[in-house]
Order: sequence, then structure tokens, then C-alpha cells
Amino acid sequence: MAIPLNHEVDNEPLDDEALLDLSEAVEIVPNDLDYPMNSDDDDEPPPDDNAQEEFQLQNDSIAYFDLHTDSIFCIANHPLNPTITATGGGDDTTYIFNADVPSPVLPTSYESNPSGSGSSLQPIARLTGHADSINTLAYTLPSGEYLLTGGLDGQLRVHSTTTTPPTPYPLLTSAQEVPEINFLEPNPHSSHPNTFALGASDGSVWVYIIDRSDAETPLHILQAYYLHTESCTAGTWTPDGKLLATVSEDGSFYLWDPFGEAAAAGIKGPLSSGQAAIVGLTTADQRFAVEDGLFSVAVAPSGALAAVGGAHGVIRIIGLPRLSSSSSSSAKAGSRGQAGTILASHQVQSESIETLAFSPHQSLLAAGSVDGSICLFDTTHRFAVRRHIREAHEDAFAVTQVSFGDASAEEAWFLTSCGMDGTVRRWDCRGGAGGAAGQQQQQQQGLVKEWRGHRGEGEGGGVLGFVMPGSGRVVTAGDDGVSLVFAP
Repeated sequence: MAIPLNHEVDNEPLDDEALLDLSEAVEIVPNDLDYPMNSDDDDEPPPDDNAQEEFQLQNDSIAYFDLHTDSIFCIANHPLNPTITATGGGDDTTYIFNADVPSPVLPTSYESNPSGSGSSLQPIARLTGHADSINTLAYTLPSGEYLLTGGLDGQLRVHSTTTTPPTPYPLLTSAQEVPEINFLEPNPHSSHPNTFALGASDGSVWVYIIDRSDAETPLHILQAYYLHTESCTAGTWTPDGKLLATVSEDGSFYLWDPFGEAAAAGIKGPLSSGQAAIVGLTTADQRFAVEDGLFSVAVAPSGALAAVGGAHGVIRIIGLPRLSSSSSSSAKAGSRGQAGTILASHQVQSESIETLAFSPHQSLLAAGSVDGSICLFDTTHRFAVRRHIREAHEDAFAVTQVSFGDASAEEAWFLTSCGMDGTVRRWDCRGGAGGAAGQQQQQQQGLVKEWRGHRGEGEGGGVLGFVMPGSGRVVTAGDDGVSLVFAP
């Protein structure tokens, strides 16, 4: 017991006669602070210092991939064969595997090992060559001819997706123009095949195209932009593939015109620097300013507006120009319309907005926050709050990704989310509102499915991302180094 600071201690010296002579001692005990005390039960085994605490972990997966030796930071699936999955991690390695496994007849069991349930998946290919963690990867569109990997070493590597032995996924080319690569975003439109954008830690933005017919330099730089002054954190294309939107830690938003189609339609940007940005918003505009930066961006399916998410739960909705999709000369003129106009501002959530997603046909915007909440906004009613799920993931662990289902399937009504609590959850977004808390809130606000299997408890056990290969399935990227396959 600690002695209070105001307690007076008697320091009077002891009488020498009261002390025991060394020769009178029966036994001298070594000064060992860890010396075990005698137990009344002589048969009790001594404690094992190396023993690990055992705990039961629910595992709902039907298959797993566990060859990574560090966290899995990113995941992507092939656009034509979506069960073909690529994962990249902190072990500087990319793996490709097929997540197509039959669903079990009986419910999954409960195991203490996250890899204990379901089938062990085997790799199709193992790709090395990065000198640091793989931070992002993507298949090119529309047919997935190439797999792109980007690392914290600043290296971009392009692999052909042929699986011909003896070297599946052979390296086509590589480049290193930046210190670290934050994202790789393939152009979604068939008019720009094998084209992609890259965002870097130095704030630069690059647009590349891959041309296999050029044997010497198959990787061509179409554009490079340098208006962001800090790390470029996220980027996305408009659905027609004509424009590119990016955000940065410096709080800026830019809409780029990489192919000159906006300029050809008579839409010019407000900048006098000669850059190809046709919309530019920075912290110099107090109506737009977000202290401590922007971290996520999404463009509506109509292409008419973009949402950006930043620190402290701030969301801004920005109008975008409209470019005609017609090839007739009379329709080539575009409309600047509300381009660059701030259409709405929200701060419903309390911490950074890490992920944004528009629904394909429900007029909803979903936002996932570091505070563990998900917020749904109605895009047809001035972005009014439709639903705020304050504890979407347990114990206020961060929401790392939100994604709506395929527009052509019933999944389009459902929002899937994952978080640092180690769970994946699916929400029915049809109607509903309210503000209850905890499990009751989750049920009232549309929770229809939950999958567990990752360790959870924050860093080292959360789910950092996922892909949805169809049929309601989810394949995860685990901070615990495991990828799990979940079935509905």
C-alpha cells in the first residue's frame, strides 16, 4: 500500500540487540522477486509463462486465404470473373486466388482460429517486387487485362492477367515517379480502356494508359497535375469516364479534364494556371474550407454532382458540369451549369469521413466515419438526413468501407459496411429513420446480416476493405492478414 504524502514515518534507528545474527538463520532465501510461493496443493503444476490466453471467436466464413504474413491493406476483383481476387499487404506481396467455393449446407461453426472454418484457398499467383507495403491495387477496365499494384515505395507495377504456366500474371512494366502511391483508379468507360489515375503522397495526380502494342514503353503518361499541395488522398472518375475528381489533405478539390473533352465542349476552368482543372475549390473559400483535410470522394451515377468527406465529419456536395454523350456536332456543347457550386454541407458525424458511396438507383448517399457511424442522405431532398446509425460498428470502431450492391440485382437495395471491429454488416436502406442506440438501433435501422471471423478490437484485427463478387457474397481484406469469404 502506498504511503500518503502527509504521513509521518518513524525513522528512529533499531536497537542492535533486536537484530538476528546471520549465524542464527535457519535458511537464507535468495533475493528473487519472482520466487513462487508454496501452494496448499502440491499437485498443482507450475504456471507456464509461455501459455497464451484462449478465447472463442465466431467465424461465419465459408473459406479463407491466409498466406499473407502481415496486414492485407487492399483488395480487388476481376471485372469479368469477379471471384478472381487480388490482395496486397504489408508483406510487400500480392496474391491472386479464386474465391469461388460452394456454400455449406449447414451453418458455419464457431472456432478459436479465424482460419478454422471453411475451405483453405490456394493462390493462382504470388507477385513480388515491391520494397514496401502494397497500399493499393486495381484491375484495369473494362476487361481486366492488367492488374495494377501501387506501393509505399512509390513503385507502380503492371502485370498481365494471363495465367499461362509457368509464370501466371507476368510483369509487363513498372514505373516510379512519386514517393508513395495512395490510390489507383481505373477509368470505368469502354471509350477509355486500360486507362487509370494515380494519386500520390506528394499531392501529384497522374493519368496513364497501357498500350501493349508499344513493346518498348507500354505505359504512357497522358497527364500529370500538381495543384494539390499535400497528399492526394482519394480520386474517382465520372461515370462517363471523361472527368477525374481528386481531393487532398490540404483541403482542396479538383475536377480534371484529362482528355480535353470539357474544353472541346466549351467548358473552361476558373484557373489561370493553364492546368486542365475545370473546377477547383480550396480552403481559400471559407464556404468550402474543411480544417485538417479531405479523405474521400464519390460522384453520383448521374455525374451531376460529387460528394467529398473530410475531417470532423464534414461533407460537401459540389455541382459538376454536364458533358453531352452524343457524338452529333449539335450536341457537343456542354453546360457548366452549377459546376463548382456548393450545393449542400453537412456535419452530422463527429470524426473523419473515410468512405462515401452513392446508391445506383435509390438517390442515396452513404457516409462512413471514424466515429463508427453510418449516415444516409437523400439526394433528392437537398441531402436531408435519411438515417443516422450511430453505432453501426461496435464500440465506435472506425467504418472503413461502405458499398451498395449491383444496380442490376436485388443487392442494390442493400448497403454493405466493414469496420475496425472486425465485422462486415449489411443494411436494408428501404425507408426508416430514428435515433436509438446499440443493438436495438441496428435492428430498427435495417441491419439484416452480420458476419464475423476477423479478430477485431481495432488495429491489427479490423476489416480494411472488401469486394462483392456477386450472389450476396463478400470477400474481405483483414488487418489480421487473413481474407475471408462470407456467404449470405
